[in-house]
Amino acid sequence: MPEDIQQAHMQTVVEDAKQEGETSRQRWYPLSRGARLLFMVYTLFLVLFGILAWWVHVLPVNPIDVWITQEFQENPSPWLHMTMTAISYPGSSYFLSLLVLLAAVIFWAVDFRLEAVVLVAQYAVSDGLNTVLKILVARPRPTEGPVEVFQQAAGASFPSGHVMGYLAFWGLLFCFGIMLFTGKHWQRILLLVVSALFVGLVGPSRIYLGDHWATDVLGAYLIGGVLLGITLWVYLRLKQRGVLETTRAKKRTQRSLSRHSFHWK
Repeated sequence: MPEDIQQAHMQTVVEDAKQEGETSRQRWYPLSRGARLLFMVYTLFLVLFGILAWWVHVLPVNPIDVWITQEFQENPSPWLHMTMTAISYPGSSYFLSLLVLLAAVIFWAVDFRLEAVVLVAQYAVSDGLNTVLKILVARPRPTEGPVEVFQQAAGASFPSGHVMGYLAFWGLLFCFGIMLFTGKHWQRILLLVVSALFVGLVGPSRIYLGDHWATDVLGAYLIGGVLLGITLWVYLRLKQRGVLETTRAKKRTQRSLSRHSFHWK
């Protein structure tokens, strides 16, 4: 009799374990499928970036880039020139670096300490990677003649430092705006709109101003997008483990997660 009870107990334990495994598999399968899809997309981006880098290294000035820039500059107007200059300005000199530090200080002050560290680290890695890639590809910038150069910049051309920097800063702010905050508060909407506009318009602005070729911009979007994706992957796992999370921030995160349709895990 005791043996029958023990066997029944073991069978119950095994069935419970199988059920738990099946439940866990069903819960994680959509996430793993999404992760595989993202991995394939990022791999494609890297392959395209490599092909693009080789092409512009071998052929720095090509008819496609010249034609695209001429199309952008075909109908210049004061309002267009002012808009493109304004979009591009924050990426000039050290202004964007100051914006990154200011945003990091604000995040740290309101207990988003991991976000502050990730923001600074992402921007620093992006800037360093851009410098290395420009040295390796060694593509000269557009010059007067085939296109207009409204704003002369120094250094190599591929990939665009403005685009990579904006993806690292404004792109990450956009993602934080979606993941950390909820509702239709004007502050959140303003953050999302401004961030999206800067990321979306910085590429065309660099082409219009004659600072970069279109392939410089495309390459920067590709490699910058991959870097942003990797940063978010690392960030979510650190967030899941509660790295640099204060008690007040933990409670706020739990309230936010209860209203979101997605989970950290």
